[in-house]
Amino acid sequence: MTEEIVRQKFGYTLDSLLIEEILSVGMFKSFIKDDIIIDINQPIKFIPLLLSGNIKILREDDEGNDLLIYFLEAGETCTMSLTCCMGTSKSKIRAVAEQDSALIMVPVEKMQEWFHSNESWRNFILESYQTRFDEMLEAIDSIAFLKMDKRLIKYLANKTILNDSNTISIKHQEIAEDLHTSRVVISRLLKQLEKENRIILGRNKIEVLNTK
Repeated sequence: MTEEIVRQKFGYTLDSLLIEEILSVGMFKSFIKDDIIIDINQPIKFIPLLLSGNIKILREDDEGNDLLIYFLEAGETCTMSLTCCMGTSKSKIRAVAEQDSALIMVPVEKMQEWFHSNESWRNFILESYQTRFDEMLEAIDSIAFLKMDKRLIKYLANKTILNDSNTISIKHQEIAEDLHTSRVVISRLLKQLEKENRIILGRNKIEVLNTK
């Protein structure tokens, strides 16, 4: 069953021979919601290929607070961990399971080997870099130019897409941590969105009605 998922999620971009090699050298791992998959300053020994679930990628400031950089979906990999591998340095990000997630972990030494020997892998990595770069620029623009209410609306819209549902199971504190602000600010803004009939608040859940 797991082999079928690998082919389903990555077969559209990676050739069949490479898929077979990934299945041969890769290690399947499962994580439950909020598990840390890769931590800051952790030596990177494996490249994660996400089979199911969602992962959020975070940076940490000097005071130990997390800042959300981007989300990973099934069929993707974390290019920030790839960058660490290329420099044989420790991780500069924290990867946390947003939902229960399954991955296949590929040894780092295979990354550069395949990059030089396999066109489909090389294209996959380059496209992943471009996607993540665009998302990081978007995150920077959001922090620099958008007010917190606009950032919150954008955040909720992204969550509905990731979860494929307009109902999000989440605590106000978790949103505050992702957006690098206080729970009080988030709770106040959520109440305002509810008054505007854009969301419906429940116990540890939010139904998103309108993000326009």
